[in-house]
Amino acid sequence: MPTSHTPSSNETAPGTGTGTKVMTRSVAFENTGSRLAGTLYLPENHDGSPLATVIITGAWTAVEEQMPANYARALVRHGFAAFTFDFRGWGKSGDLPGGARYVESPKAKTSDIRKAFEFAAARPEVDASQIFGLGICASAGYMIDAVSQNPLVEHIALVAPWLQNREIVETVYGGADSVAALIDASRKAAAAGGEIIPAAGPEGADGVLMPIGGYYHEPARGAIPQYDNKWNNAGWEGWLTYWPADDPGRLDKPMALIHSEAAAIPQGAHLFLEGFKGDASVKWLENVTQFEFYDDPEIMTQAADFVAGHFKAAMSGGR
Repeated sequence: MPTSHTPSSNETAPGTGTGTKVMTRSVAFENTGSRLAGTLYLPENHDGSPLATVIITGAWTAVEEQMPANYARALVRHGFAAFTFDFRGWGKSGDLPGGARYVESPKAKTSDIRKAFEFAAARPEVDASQIFGLGICASAGYMIDAVSQNPLVEHIALVAPWLQNREIVETVYGGADSVAALIDASRKAAAAGGEIIPAAGPEGADGVLMPIGGYYHEPARGAIPQYDNKWNNAGWEGWLTYWPADDPGRLDKPMALIHSEAAAIPQGAHLFLEGFKGDASVKWLENVTQFEFYDDPEIMTQAADFVAGHFKAAMSGGR
């Protein structure tokens, strides 16, 4: 696959206060004929030896430079390599089949994550026997699906996971009738070749997926130049009928989960944990909102430290 390298970024892992520097390498891989753009994060003075590596995916509509990059830099401080990428149809990556873009497709994103594990396992900088998965918010469900029955991955971590089922979907999106209307609109948008609206906007804005201000709307936070800030209404059906809180038994890997009752749909995480029969390390933070998990230095440090501790325990045979 085509690979390019960038100079050392001389970036400091956020919130660590350690002055840790990271080196980034721009890389690319393919899935179903589309090129996916990614970034490999390494310690600045990495000697080329294979490192334990974490594949990191972010919230819905996100690009790799947002919360995935933040956690990648933080995990480099713990001695890991980290890998982030843009899903098909988002950011710098190629289109979904048929040329679609900005479609929040759980099926497509899960497939992309599986390909990312295959790609990372073949990299010389990556220790293929120590590859881990970290899913943030919506991609927590995708990550669960991508690592289940996947021999390339032994452990998983979830940060502020958005794990929904039918009941949660109906609660969040205004009831069964509202959900049905969105699915109908999704089918019409797909038949028309897509219907693009802004993903984020100020509180109360019309015609916007997330009219709530905050992280995605603030340039100093998630509204960075690389963010597409677009949503394709054709994606509603796939998203609303995706219920990762159901059937937790499909996950056959030990996991770490960190969340807060003040963040988004913690009830989904509780449901998943209740049915999960495997080994789980769980940490609940008090009064932490969803967006704070994305970029608040103190909260991110706590989350990254927790995740790194879980993976290091696995590497030492402790889990």
